Amino acid sequence: MTNLNYVNFYSMKVSIITATYNNENTVEDTVLSVSSQTYKNIEHIIIDGNSSDNTIQIIKKHQDKIAKIISEPDKGIYDALNKGIKYASGDIICFLHADDIYADDTIIEKAVNLFSEKHTDSIYGDLQYVAKEDTGKIIRYWKSGEFTFSKLKKGWMPPHPTFLVRKEIYENCGVFDTNFKIAADYDLILRFLGKHKISTAYLPEVMIKMRIGGESNKSLKNIIKKMKEDIKVLKKNKLGGWQTVIMKNIIKVPQLFKK
Repeated sequence: MTNLNYVNFYSMKVSIITATYNNENTVEDTVLSVSSQTYKNIEHIIIDGNSSDNTIQIIKKHQDKIAKIISEPDKGIYDALNKGIKYASGDIICFLHADDIYADDTIIEKAVNLFSEKHTDSIYGDLQYVAKEDTGKIIRYWKSGEFTFSKLKKGWMPPHPTFLVRKEIYENCGVFDTNFKIAADYDLILRFLGKHKISTAYLPEVMIKMRIGGESNKSLKNIIKKMKEDIKVLKKNKLGGWQTVIMKNIIKVPQLFKK
């Protein structure tokens, strides 16, 4: 996209949205990971799906660090993230899931610096999948590499939790399509980078540590469901089909050997 009116990036507010549902064992780590960031112009928004465990009680222990807490039934994680986008007042929007933490306390500062340096619509980086009980134990290293449009048809995508985007892009290009239950993040990335061709820049370092056990990969049934949704997403965005989905899964294999 072009002809955007850029403000002073160093004064930009960053909205970090966390969707929670029964995450009592990990949500405190997520909240503290946000509050410990060296970049301080941050609003942390938590959208809870009416958790039945102690998630809300743990969150409220740290409510002085959180801009907004909403707990009510929702229609899944993408519905929750869309609510967060609606309430966000920041110039930049990103997501930190309730099982995830930032790789270190300078990540948001580095991201804002890259926005400033490149005057870009979005930035992304690398992600590590880590063990549930030991976030220092790396299971898989998703090294993104530089973006080119042609990579989208070869199954490439950046890790969605590392994808920071200017709020006006959501206003102009839309939010998550909740018709997709597992692959709405893939649809959003293809729509932004492929259809609307927003600008992006790569931060070549690990931004997020994600505990293993995500919804899309927790069973063979979900993996197959995800592949079917991926095909629908690719066809919707006119960026490929079965071959692209196969390549998308093949390029994940080397990530298991990068530590």
